[in-house]
Amino acid sequence: MSMSLADKPQIAVLTMQEAWRRLRRRLRNGPIHRLRFAGTAPERLAVVPPTLLQGDPFTAEAIYGGRFLLAGRLVEAGRASIFQVPPPTPEFSAELHGFSWLCHHAAVGDALAARNARALVADWLRFASGRLGGPAFEPEVAARRLISWLCHAELLLGSAEYDFYRRILKSLTSQTRYLRSIAQEAPAGLPRLTVRVALALASLSLPGPASRARAAAQHLADELDRQILPDGGHVSRNPAALAAILADLLPVRETLLAQGQPVPKGIYSAIDRMLPALRFFRHADGTLALFNGTGASDMALTAALMRFDETLGEPLANARHSGYHRLAAGGAVVIADTGCPPAVALSRNAHAGTLAFELSCEATRIVVNCGAPQPGRIELRRLSRSTAAHSTVTVADRSSSRFAGQPHLDRFLGSPLVPGPTEVLTEDVEADEAGGRILGFEATHNGYERDFGLLHTRRLELRDGGRQLAGTDRLVSTRRSRGQEDAGAATIRFHLHPQVSVETLGGFARLTMRGQTWRFSADRPFVVEDSILFADSAGPRRTLQIVVAVDPGLTPEVSWSFERLA
Repeated sequence: MSMSLADKPQIAVLTMQEAWRRLRRRLRNGPIHRLRFAGTAPERLAVVPPTLLQGDPFTAEAIYGGRFLLAGRLVEAGRASIFQVPPPTPEFSAELHGFSWLCHHAAVGDALAARNARALVADWLRFASGRLGGPAFEPEVAARRLISWLCHAELLLGSAEYDFYRRILKSLTSQTRYLRSIAQEAPAGLPRLTVRVALALASLSLPGPASRARAAAQHLADELDRQILPDGGHVSRNPAALAAILADLLPVRETLLAQGQPVPKGIYSAIDRMLPALRFFRHADGTLALFNGTGASDMALTAALMRFDETLGEPLANARHSGYHRLAAGGAVVIADTGCPPAVALSRNAHAGTLAFELSCEATRIVVNCGAPQPGRIELRRLSRSTAAHSTVTVADRSSSRFAGQPHLDRFLGSPLVPGPTEVLTEDVEADEAGGRILGFEATHNGYERDFGLLHTRRLELRDGGRQLAGTDRLVSTRRSRGQEDAGAATIRFHLHPQVSVETLGGFARLTMRGQTWRFSADRPFVVEDSILFADSAGPRRTLQIVVAVDPGLTPEVSWSFERLA
């Protein structure tokens, strides 16, 4: 759903804020201010921070041959430097200049990998470091590069010649000063937090006053207090953001402890909240639930992060501040989005998936959302964010939230989500039955009220020790439609994981996957249609979806269930 007239004031305010932020950053990068980034550099690093990223030796081998697969695009540099080749997309450029791919060279760990890594860094210093503007010096990209160089300093500097060693230290010092000057001008949310992480690591790794390291750690703690919710979720409501933050934050804590520096309470507290929250969003197969920008999971990283989780017991059933519910029994896991969209300024990757859910059982994914495609797939990104790409209800083929849909706004603001639902009311459900305890919830959102005068209520109950998921969807008229539009047909979608095979038999569908058999039934006719899973490391995959079409005026309530047979 595109932006309406009523939403334009919000977009206008966000546009002015972004223009002012960019102007302030440009002024700080002017010729006079650049003199502040020069100066003396230390003779050596005080410490090399650890890293939790695990690389792939085969990717390093491809890079040796000049083949860079970044952000879903393959570029062959040939005999030229990759930093002289025009990037195919902004996302490719961001990953290239962020240097996170150094982890692949570190995974090889031999002298050839180190020489190749040093050659690529030398190319960057020669061709990309002279100009502070452009994609290489976007705050988040510069922060990622600083983190990568520091965490892989042993690879880059272990057997480096003295001249290269000095050039790296001078560049690290200059980039740290640059980031320190523009930290407050970084975009809100994850980019600003990444800058604070980079500055904390740099203050520990580059010799300097202890007071500077303490101040950088405290600035990071303060930013964590602003961005990490009481239940451990991130303000963007993106489950994948937790893994990204923890992958950077845990090395900061470990480095502080190794250096005998005090760890601010805000860092300890954030980690202690985020680790259980990450477990909350994790299915039994190790992947994260596909909500609000989460794509293909880095399962090796998630497993590494989980080793730091010392909490015991099951995750929360209701992450109230983040706006999610989790039901778990007998190996079955249901994770559902029961919150309002994030603030407009934080919604560049948010999805219109209110009241969508995912179902898994014993390391097998069954019902999913389509998830986010790989970075750079602009043509798929908008589709993946629509309500129709989620296992929930759509009305008249509209999304429950609206997008700022003009191309110039997409380029300038990143296509923020203009909140549709302004209120989501939830009520937990717990009861006893002969087959065991019923776990569930009922939630109502008003995302369709303004256009169609309808409230969507979804009730989910996990019954029979996890062997049955019973659901009810209701569309209730409030007669408050501002546009007085006819709702027409509503559609309930259940996107299935590609590993699920479907056979329709009379009034139900039999779902088979990895030794399990489930039955789907509904009190309304349904069909099986094609779908697509965007969140796969190999690219989009074809799959299926179960679709129930109803007329809200004639059939305001539909009941359905997934029941395990074997």
